[in-house]
Amino acid sequence: MSAWVRTAGPVPGAVPETAVRLDKVTRTYGRGAGAVHALHDVSAAFARGTFTAVMGPSGSGKSTLLHCAAGLDRPTAGSVHLGTADLVRMSETQLARLRRERVGFVFQAFNLLPSLTVAQNITLPLRLAGRRPDRAWLTEITTRVGLADRTKRRPAELSGGQQQRVAIARALVTRPDVIFADEPTGALDPDTARDILGLLRTAVTDLGQTVVMVTHDPVAAAHTDAALFLSGGRIAGHLAAPTADEVTRRLSGLWSAA
Repeated sequence: MSAWVRTAGPVPGAVPETAVRLDKVTRTYGRGAGAVHALHDVSAAFARGTFTAVMGPSGSGKSTLLHCAAGLDRPTAGSVHLGTADLVRMSETQLARLRRERVGFVFQAFNLLPSLTVAQNITLPLRLAGRRPDRAWLTEITTRVGLADRTKRRPAELSGGQQQRVAIARALVTRPDVIFADEPTGALDPDTARDILGLLRTAVTDLGQTVVMVTHDPVAAAHTDAALFLSGGRIAGHLAAPTADEVTRRLSGLWSAA
């Protein structure tokens, strides 16, 4: 089963420009009787400028799909494209460069370096790539995420929500093709989580970013343009313009079948 994931209101007859595409992707861990099929023959395409939730029961393959799409893991079979780049054919060095320059990451555990300031954490991907920060862009994104007056502080001086804002700014600083977010609100209280989801929504609507977010939370999914459901390593459905109630019903059915 395959899925196109895009915003509502397409131009009739138009094919959306693709940010990420997976074609017949299978990912198997181990061999023989003990093999685990995390993904099985999954095809999905994520259109540019959209915000997508990837959802499903525990063990459904959500994080594996994200890792394969981001070049963090190699599929056992199938192909993955970021724009026109064929990730399966790339060397580890090429993949590392691609992740640095064309992909942004936001994780539940923030992954900030405690010895660096906010500004240094945000610009770290640029420094690793040997590029100078664009000061005007850095000012814009720190202002957008509400950190303009905290750029000289260190992570220990920030709240959890502020640390996740740093992670979002770091994901944006390279102007990536796509941002992958893995349970970005899982460690946050509901009010802070809503603020973080609002920032990701703004990155899509105002900055034209593409965001693919793994989440278990129907309220989080309601901030997105579409939800893609997995079950048993296979695509189990797709929902455009999801609401929290609709997502809850879909997930309940998948949990019952799992």
